[in-house]
Amino acid sequence: MPGKGRTVFLALLGCLLLLYPLVVNDYWTMVGNFYGIYVLLGLSLNLIVGDAGLFNLGHAAFYAVGAYSTAILNTVFGIPTMALLPVSALFAALFAVLISKPILHLRGDYLAIVTIGFGEIVRIALYQNPFDLTGGPNGIFGIARPRLFGFVFRRPHHYFYLIWVLVVITIFVMRRLEESRVGRAWNCIREDDLAAEAMGIDTARLKLLAFALGAGVAGMAGNLYAGNMTVIAPESFSFWESVLMFCIVVLGGAGSVPGVIVGAFGMFVLPELFRGYFLQSRLLVFGLAMVAMMLFRPEGLLPVQQWKRASASSRSEG
Repeated sequence: MPGKGRTVFLALLGCLLLLYPLVVNDYWTMVGNFYGIYVLLGLSLNLIVGDAGLFNLGHAAFYAVGAYSTAILNTVFGIPTMALLPVSALFAALFAVLISKPILHLRGDYLAIVTIGFGEIVRIALYQNPFDLTGGPNGIFGIARPRLFGFVFRRPHHYFYLIWVLVVITIFVMRRLEESRVGRAWNCIREDDLAAEAMGIDTARLKLLAFALGAGVAGMAGNLYAGNMTVIAPESFSFWESVLMFCIVVLGGAGSVPGVIVGAFGMFVLPELFRGYFLQSRLLVFGLAMVAMMLFRPEGLLPVQQWKRASASSRSEG
């Protein structure tokens, strides 16, 4: 897309985001809120899977750490939800460092299986209610709504603007990160781990960094989810959530930020649009759609090569 065309497109997209909650009802505003949360989750997993090439099928565990750390610190110690936004990201990143450091030497299927195990351990631990903190199967109720300079985010459209401002900031940071030396080193690791190491790239440190940053963004999404719902329970962080995040990345195109936005739309918003027609057969339709995509467009709907070529072309023309 040419430079001027891209500017016009982004301006129209910004206007659409500003006007959207004002012209739809609360239900569709909530759909927009969850769409933004899944875009954040997709971006966080894309950093690990798409950029660094590390298979992770337990990403919901980091989402859960962010949500539960917010819920516990808010309901037990009374710390404001908004102040816990960086704290939840930090807790999720620290948790990622602790669990991923011993397994970073694993590759491909082996790493994917281990991460599934970690995800299930976290979910079962939440059910077991350790130290009487997580509320067991009932979860945690009464999480305070976010407050900023005295303004309380009570209504769905309040959350819509909060979530999408954070989405835009995250996209900007991700794009800058991709173009940095660290981003290029991650791409080398993704293409050939051994060759990257032979070139002098500290693969262990960079893999750990990818896990920590991805988990941090997922923890931030967990904070937004807890503040939006005011109640959380273990079933919201099941293996299915990890699969959904993985499908968002694969559907859009691994390593592609615009692909994640398209993938989250396909995996979350489209099913809501057709809820009345496919309520009983949503998973079947999902499965058929994924099989068709793998057959006819295995690199995703908006693969990273296509996006980078378009971006480079627009820069040269601009």
